Amino acid sequence: MASKPPAGDPAQDAPQVTAPQQAAAGLHALGHTLRIAQQQMGLRRTAQTLLQVNQKNGFDCPGCAWPEGDKRHVAEFCENGAKAVAEEATLRRVTPDFFAAHTVADLATRSGYWLGQQGRITQPMYLAQDAERYEAVTWERAFAVIAEELGALSSPDEALFYTSGRTSNEAAFLLQLFAREFGTNNLPDCSNMCHESSGSALVETIGIGKGSVSLEDLHQADLIIVAGQNPGTNHPRMLSALEKAKASGARIISVNPLPEAGLERFKNPQTPLGMIKGVALNDLFLQIRIGGDQALFRLLNKLIIDTPGAVDEEFVREYTHGYEEFTAAARAADWDETLAATGLDRAGIEKALAMVLGSERTIVCWAMGLTQHKHAVPTIREVVNFLLLRGSIGRTGAGVCPVRGHSNVQGDRTMGIFERPAPAFLDALEKEFGFAPPRHHGLDVVRSIEALRDGRAKVFFAMGGNFVSASPDTAVTEAAMRRARLTVHVSTKLNRSHAVTGRRALILPTLGRTDKDVQAGGRQVVTVEDSMGMVHASRGNLTPASPHLLSEPAIVARMARAVLGPASPTPWEDFEKDYGTIRDRIARVVPGFEDFNAKIARPGGFTLPHAPRDERRFPTATGKANFTAAPVEFPEVPAGRLLLQTMRSHDQYNTTIYGLDDRYRGIKGGRRVVLVNPDDARELGLTDGSYTDLVSEWNDAVERRAPGFRVVHYPTARGCAAAYYPETNVLVPLESTADTSNTPASKSVVVRFEQATST
Repeated sequence: MASKPPAGDPAQDAPQVTAPQQAAAGLHALGHTLRIAQQQMGLRRTAQTLLQVNQKNGFDCPGCAWPEGDKRHVAEFCENGAKAVAEEATLRRVTPDFFAAHTVADLATRSGYWLGQQGRITQPMYLAQDAERYEAVTWERAFAVIAEELGALSSPDEALFYTSGRTSNEAAFLLQLFAREFGTNNLPDCSNMCHESSGSALVETIGIGKGSVSLEDLHQADLIIVAGQNPGTNHPRMLSALEKAKASGARIISVNPLPEAGLERFKNPQTPLGMIKGVALNDLFLQIRIGGDQALFRLLNKLIIDTPGAVDEEFVREYTHGYEEFTAAARAADWDETLAATGLDRAGIEKALAMVLGSERTIVCWAMGLTQHKHAVPTIREVVNFLLLRGSIGRTGAGVCPVRGHSNVQGDRTMGIFERPAPAFLDALEKEFGFAPPRHHGLDVVRSIEALRDGRAKVFFAMGGNFVSASPDTAVTEAAMRRARLTVHVSTKLNRSHAVTGRRALILPTLGRTDKDVQAGGRQVVTVEDSMGMVHASRGNLTPASPHLLSEPAIVARMARAVLGPASPTPWEDFEKDYGTIRDRIARVVPGFEDFNAKIARPGGFTLPHAPRDERRFPTATGKANFTAAPVEFPEVPAGRLLLQTMRSHDQYNTTIYGLDDRYRGIKGGRRVVLVNPDDARELGLTDGSYTDLVSEWNDAVERRAPGFRVVHYPTARGCAAAYYPETNVLVPLESTADTSNTPASKSVVVRFEQATST
């Protein structure tokens, strides 16, 4: 039987700390998964739902974007995926009575954990200007409010249309279509805050902003480098792929400031032996200083160039551009500078080099540990240099593997959710729909916040997500949101963004991945694209949480009809009735989606074309894969300060907080902890268990303070610290972003420690 949501926020003022674990998954993870699922769904619904996750005739997990192989396990989900499903398929409900009992001011005092635990929102809710509470509203009235506010704008560019990575391909395509027919390219999305740096680097160097490997490539690799990524918590099903690669002879190097249990040992819950004993994954752990990755790969590249026969000269000659300029820069790499930048020793780097030189098929995987720095884009370009030297793109078992964090974040971008669309995409859109889309660039996440702050944007519409908690510089972001005339959130559950509103606000409750979607044209399916470019169908099987819910495509279609009126040339009503008609249009606009409906009818879906992988053809400005030669950068930290990275706990997915523990790191019952190397802590006078305020330092006079953090002595890299977001997003200046991509630099925040003002 499912349990009731917590009545009050649990205390987090005295987290318990034990030694970090040395293995991930196993029996403990299985038990924890089933306990959480039962609390949210009850036993029968748990079985009914979890057995459909990631199955060919089931629904795609609303968690991460890790792909599935052709052969599926009966239980094709991980612990955190099961938590995501349980919270969406929960039996808990947030009705109008809940909003009558809680003012918006009250909701703003609650933790993200408490808000998320209340359950599924059942009816559209409206917060009138100067009102204290949300009240139930009809869908017709909700769309009329949106139409009223959008119609009152002096320019379409005063509106912002944000997209979360959970949004289906069909809904994403409709949203960008509506925004552009309305007249703006203001389509910020969650990718702006995570893998925008990857896309920026890869488009320039190989011509496509996506990874070049498949799941089968991982299984066939000789060497896999996992850099700036914690798959045990963030992409747990990746551990199964690494285990299979190890069984085939692959070696694994992890490059990270923190040791992570999932890469130390994986106890596969799919097999009895795996659950009990497990397998060690790491062959080499390079505990790098935060932000030192570009320096590491630059030195490795120098050493490869200097090793006779190590460079794939035929590949370089045939398929690349800029090699001479790059080699000149690489040969200037200095051992002493690299050791200072990385905090590594010479023996470790030389061991890594030997493993690289012994590999014919090398894959580099990465995530936020590489993408959220000022120099993130040149760092990823240096990773591409590393692979190009050995001919490791367009070869089986080799390539680039940016591991996306949300289940359809890559698909949303493919569908046109981008503030800087390619002219070819706009040409195809204009030809198909008969209107002239705007050609000037729109605003990304950071620039959207600036526009709200400065009064240049007045309406904010979010398709999913928790924008306020996901964004940097919390105080600035929240003040900016409160300046809007209208904020609209399409959501399944409560989060903090519903409590930080414009003058007026709407919450539009929608179907989730687990919900059955029936429209006038019959039962519908949606599609998603995983992290490796595989597109497949997703079919929910549960009765929706309320008869008042609309699907995401229906919400966009009805909003478009209300805003654009009968003069619109787009058949919005047809799109709502039958999503197959949306896919027919996608097939004529987006390359690779020809015969879309036929392709998704095949079990498992289809793989999108990828020219560098499939043909060793590189659609760049030069027509070849581009070596680059950026100067090496790394953060420099003043004495008495540390470099902080924000991170997730194991009981967390993005900004969704499932619980207050971080089991693998030994943290229980609280999230306001800061992990500090014991030697650094002693030098700074920070005793284990003491409380401190974190204060970030930036080139302005603004004080950004995160108060009341418990110090945890932890084996971090020297000079580095770590703490959970969104609690530490307050420390990340809005202006502190990656060059080129404009991604918030959340992984390299200079902080000082001051006596705690509260605990």
